Amino acid sequence: MNEYIAVILIIVIAIIFNNLNTKIRKLEKEVSDLNSKINKKDLQPEITQEAVPAEETITSSPLQTHTQDPRRETIIPNESTEPTPTIQKDWLNPVFEFLKQNILTVIGIFTLVLGIGYFVKYAIDKNWIGETARAGIGLCTGAVIMLTGHFLRKNYKTFASIITGGGIAVLYFTITIAFREYHLFTQNTAFVITSVITAVSIALSYYYRSEVLIIFSLIGGFTAPLMISTGESNYLFLFTYFTLLNIGMLVTAFLQHWKSVGWTAFIFTSIYLLYWTADLPDLLSIAFYLISYIIFYIFALQDYFRKNELSVPDILMLALINGSSIIGLTYIFNELEYEPVIIFPLIFALVNAILVFREYGKRNSGTPFSVFAGITISLITIAVALQFKAHLITSVWAIEATLLLFIWKKTGHQIFKTCFYILFPLVIFAQVITWCEYFNAKDLSIVFNPVFLTSLVTIASIGINLYLLKNINKEAEAKTHTFFEDLITMASYGVIYSAILLEIVYHINTMPWTAIVNVGLLYSICYIFILLLFRKKLGIANDLQNGLIYLFFFLIMINISASTSSVVSDILSKQLQNSFYILHLLQWLPFIYVTLKIIPDTAFHPSKASYWIVSLAFIVSVSCELHHLYVLATSHNVAESYAAKNHFNILYLPIIWTLLASILIYIGLRKNIQEYNKVGFALIGLMVLKLYGYDVWQMDNISRISAFIALGVILLLSSFTFQRLKNIIRNMVDTKKSNEENQDL
Repeated sequence: MNEYIAVILIIVIAIIFNNLNTKIRKLEKEVSDLNSKINKKDLQPEITQEAVPAEETITSSPLQTHTQDPRRETIIPNESTEPTPTIQKDWLNPVFEFLKQNILTVIGIFTLVLGIGYFVKYAIDKNWIGETARAGIGLCTGAVIMLTGHFLRKNYKTFASIITGGGIAVLYFTITIAFREYHLFTQNTAFVITSVITAVSIALSYYYRSEVLIIFSLIGGFTAPLMISTGESNYLFLFTYFTLLNIGMLVTAFLQHWKSVGWTAFIFTSIYLLYWTADLPDLLSIAFYLISYIIFYIFALQDYFRKNELSVPDILMLALINGSSIIGLTYIFNELEYEPVIIFPLIFALVNAILVFREYGKRNSGTPFSVFAGITISLITIAVALQFKAHLITSVWAIEATLLLFIWKKTGHQIFKTCFYILFPLVIFAQVITWCEYFNAKDLSIVFNPVFLTSLVTIASIGINLYLLKNINKEAEAKTHTFFEDLITMASYGVIYSAILLEIVYHINTMPWTAIVNVGLLYSICYIFILLLFRKKLGIANDLQNGLIYLFFFLIMINISASTSSVVSDILSKQLQNSFYILHLLQWLPFIYVTLKIIPDTAFHPSKASYWIVSLAFIVSVSCELHHLYVLATSHNVAESYAAKNHFNILYLPIIWTLLASILIYIGLRKNIQEYNKVGFALIGLMVLKLYGYDVWQMDNISRISAFIALGVILLLSSFTFQRLKNIIRNMVDTKKSNEENQDL
């Protein structure tokens, strides 16, 4: 029953196709007649340029030949003699256009090949044909499909190329099945046959001048060894074959100028080389890495030697071939323990340096000069990093990301910006994996160890990235950053911060945990201080500046209140030296500088909450610092510190808060900042509540008398000072008004 349904469907499809074919031929005849009429009108001598309407200048149909009558050019009305400006197009557009126009053809030929395969399987299951006949049917089917493409090539070039490619695929699969399943050939015979198929398909591609067909041919040529593989690794024979295939690709690319051919060969060659490198690092593979480097470098430079220009695919090829070759060759040297490992980056740098000097000799500072210079500097940087045993993948990716960003800045092609956005997260991921070695490493040197040297390479590349992004925004006169650029900027500062912090923590990991936390917080405070200090040169946005200032004061309060309190306990318990407390005091330098110098020069204070944050940080810092100093001065062990803390909180803390409140109120009156006045009076209210609600009941008589007398004197002196200050301000205002009135008179 199924057989009858299939036959009926085939007949219906054939009828539909015949009707469509008849209509298409009729349409082609009408178009041909219309074009012949237009050509006859063009040949009439009485028609002048003024008499020809614009509607008659019809673009020739794709079915016409490409020859053009030179007299047609003289009748185009009002043709401008100015050259048309070159519009930069996305180099991926041709690929998408090809897929949009031919996706049905590709799917159709793929489906046809599968259908033939299922038919052969069905015939095998029914025992209609033997093994030799099966292979013969496959070969004949492939040949018939290729002949069909051959006869269709004149009018349907792309369609015919895809059809021919499908026929080639049928031949490859037939030979593979005949070798693997039926054992009709030996491996050598099967390889010779597949090589012949590849050679014939490449020759047909050149004869038909079909870029699509040669891509099919290369895919078949590179996958043929997989089809006839027996699992044995004969890499010498395999890569000798690939080298010959790549040389044929190079010749074809030079003759026909087909970029996609080189990229197809590069992708397959790189995959095979990397697999060989991971599977069996061998000295022989170095030779094939160098041969492939030369072949694809020549391919990438063909436009440069012809027209002294580099297109986007060429620049990408140069960057990728250098990066992949360095990774593979360096990995092999490391696995085989050969030295010096920097020889290949230096050789590749020398090759690019020659091209740099060639451009310099011609006094040319265009795109080629920038690309070759960027690659040369990148390779030298990689060589230095590898010499100091930095991690390979992280270093190469970091430098490649910077190279892509540099090329984007010089050329303006968005593809390099996109590649940078893709590669930068991989750099961070690789760097995080590198940092994980801190957990297992032992006795690493300070600074000069593989983990931190890799971090230094990443930090250097990130610094260059930030500089390039800043300059790009300036040149584009961009007043706002994009989301990705802001995200990259924050991630970059985070990577730099983490790299230095982890190195510090690793080398002090034998100290008590409280000391490690205290040092980490002090480093964080200093790091934020440096960012704020160089905020203008770094181009940090105002919102980010405000966020950093808030974070700065939060870390100051956390460090001086909680962390330093634990440090004091460790000092009293003899786990830390007294001198360690001096290190903690360093945080006062950035705190004072940020408060007095940086904040007035930022957009931090327009918010009322900012005054409360600054005041709170000031109050907490002074109170806690005096608390810690008092405990250290009066206690000799942890047990004595409890009584000292309680005595300080009850007796001295209210006095300190009263003084701080007076200072804040004075500053508020002097600078006419109402928020400081509010903070001061709020602190006095809190002190009064604490004093009368709790402290007075905990004091002895002498302490109570001393505290009340001291607080009373301080409050009275503060009030007297404020009254005098008010009178002075009032007199100044009155004097100013009187002077203005006298001037008016």
